[in-house]
Amino acid sequence: MLSLNFALLVAPLVGLAAIVFAVHLVWHDLLVKSKGPPEMVEIHDAIKAGANTYLALQFSVAALFVGGITVILSYVLGVSMALSFTLGAVLSGLSAYVGMRVSIYMNVRTANAANHNFNESLDIATKSGTVIGLSLTGLGLIGVGLLYFIVDNPLLLLGMGFGASLIGLFARVGGGIYTKAADIGADLVGKLEESIPEDDPRNAAVIADQVGDNVGDIAGTGSDVFQSYVMALVAAMILGIAIHGIGGLLYPLFVAASGIMASLIASRFISAKNRDAQKAIYKGMYIAVGLVCLFVLPFAWFIFGGLREYLATILGTFTIVFLAWLTLYYTSMRRKPIQDIVRASSAGPAMNIIFGFARGFESAVPSVLVFAASVLLSFAISGIYGLSIVAVGFLSVNATLVAMSSYGPIVDNAKGIMELSGVHQGNALEIMDELDSVGNTTKAVCKVYALGTSSFAQVAIFTVFLEATNLRVINVANPPVVAGLLMGGVLSFLFVSQILKAVGNSAFRMVGEVRRQFAEIPGLKEGIAKADYKKCVSISTRGALKGMFLPAIIAIVFPLAVGYSIGVEAVGGLLAGNLVSTILLGFMMILTGASWDNAKKYVETGKLGHVDTKTYEATVVGDTVGDPFKDAAGPSLDFLMNLIGSMAILFAASFLAYALFA
Repeated sequence: MLSLNFALLVAPLVGLAAIVFAVHLVWHDLLVKSKGPPEMVEIHDAIKAGANTYLALQFSVAALFVGGITVILSYVLGVSMALSFTLGAVLSGLSAYVGMRVSIYMNVRTANAANHNFNESLDIATKSGTVIGLSLTGLGLIGVGLLYFIVDNPLLLLGMGFGASLIGLFARVGGGIYTKAADIGADLVGKLEESIPEDDPRNAAVIADQVGDNVGDIAGTGSDVFQSYVMALVAAMILGIAIHGIGGLLYPLFVAASGIMASLIASRFISAKNRDAQKAIYKGMYIAVGLVCLFVLPFAWFIFGGLREYLATILGTFTIVFLAWLTLYYTSMRRKPIQDIVRASSAGPAMNIIFGFARGFESAVPSVLVFAASVLLSFAISGIYGLSIVAVGFLSVNATLVAMSSYGPIVDNAKGIMELSGVHQGNALEIMDELDSVGNTTKAVCKVYALGTSSFAQVAIFTVFLEATNLRVINVANPPVVAGLLMGGVLSFLFVSQILKAVGNSAFRMVGEVRRQFAEIPGLKEGIAKADYKKCVSISTRGALKGMFLPAIIAIVFPLAVGYSIGVEAVGGLLAGNLVSTILLGFMMILTGASWDNAKKYVETGKLGHVDTKTYEATVVGDTVGDPFKDAAGPSLDFLMNLIGSMAILFAASFLAYALFA
């Protein structure tokens, strides 16, 4: 018993070690860096105030929602499940908050370092990302490991996953609406109508845009990856203990712990030679993957006495690399797809959008094929358990992928601070442009990663659902199943439409406000007067808080309505149909949006070789279309998938009982 208890505590202890190391890194390496001159600090303080205000409002509203669901769960599923749900919600919110705070404190230091040299700025940005990655992953491992140690029932962990997904949905959808409303408003008026740079202080929406980088891309992504991490671990633990006993439950925790140690070590090897930030960051990912392959081997051999589960785990890590390569190919300015979009843009915005969509739809094909191959191979290697283990292998280097993602918004914010403050020396702006262009790709990699993790977890959750309802198989010729498949498929479209409309409504008001200020504030165009940034921050805040509710309600009500009205077979169809449409839509929207963004960056950074206003304006239009795709609707789809999956299992017994007495 003592040895078992110790084994169960290994993962939480490693999670704690990750957080301790992250805190040490902040105090020893990062906070000692200078914030720079007062002009930079002033912009930094405005961004910090806006982010803190919005996040406080968002979580205050979300807390009311969580409180209501906690009460309902305590009556329907018991107090233990309700407390598990609450813990997941709290940890998910804490993940978002920690990520946002680190980003806020390090953006100005990254900007100031660029005035000195390239490597110092890259070092601060990558170490800040490492802090966020280790903190979020550590929190997830502590939460899952300790909760199981206390309750000794992996099914209760589903409540934690449900809570993490719900709060993550609020953070991702709300943050996405906030940042994209400001970004679109700033671009359409500033770049197209007034012909001023992206982060010009005369543009009233720029501070809201900078705030949005933190509440959307950092806080939203933090909750996103946290809930994907938790759901994949929980699914593997449930299947593991059912198939292999306690060893099958411990193995996913050991893999996750190994991944944290691998990410921690790999972070020390990130350094840029020849000013190649992209190569430096990807080197960290490759080292982390290699170390996981090494660390996991003895655990797999000791627990299972063979290599089948190890091979399934390694398959998951290789899948990360393949998807990262595909993302890099379709979103990097050095690759043909982006250059094709730029060339097409010379004929105007319509051609930009057509070619962008064409490349985006195309990018979903190899991405889904890689996912499908991993599912087939993992099942062939280790059966149903292999399906969950490939997801655990996939999430093993979670800390590294979060670090890669967080790097992007940090350098984007740093670039904005530099331009808004007007403080830049030598080639500092060129340094920030180089770092920022790489950040767009790393953000896309992490969003694809989060979607992939959730998709793998959903395959495992589907299996758990079949076991919980004694269905064994789903007959796709059965009319209730067909209805469920169709409703699950269309649910993703309904969900996406509500987010895009919310972004559009807020952006419409933002455009009107920015135009009004240029027209009515004397001297604003000339740079004599100052813009009213608070007004635009208020517009983004109201739009985000208003727009995040309907998607959450859809995700919660839809599976309950199907389960109680049509039955558990229809819910099974709902899960399968939603998985297919979500993964296709998600890959397409994330990669299309990132492609449009980097096509614009390609022109902005002078890689076209000449000034072409028509081409540039076309890429700006494409970017504004792609912004809500890649930063709001697309990344939110994995929350929808995880929410309906966890609810299907949590309420499976209730669906069966209702059908029996109906």
